[in-house]
Amino acid sequence: MSTAKPDRRVRGFQFSAWNLLLLIPLLILVTPLFNSAEPRLFGMPFFYWFQLVFVVAGVLCTGIVYWATRNKPANPTRDERDVDDLDEGNAR
Repeated sequence: MSTAKPDRRVRGFQFSAWNLLLLIPLLILVTPLFNSAEPRLFGMPFFYWFQLVFVVAGVLCTGIVYWATRNKPANPTRDERDVDDLDEGNAR
């Protein structure tokens, strides 16, 4: 649930297609993808350097999603009724 503050910035989760990019770092949880010693990079087994690559990829994905969604309006179609009007059932 998201709430808008007076500065009109987004608080909470707002769905955006950019958020799907955050699924990429979750691939590190699929251990059979990288459970091997070959190929080696600078003598380091695949298991280790693949994890390091995914740390960098996770940081990049998170940064991209942040920069792409940071100025998204809180709720562009929001009804500007007061909460008291909604509680009393007084529709405008």
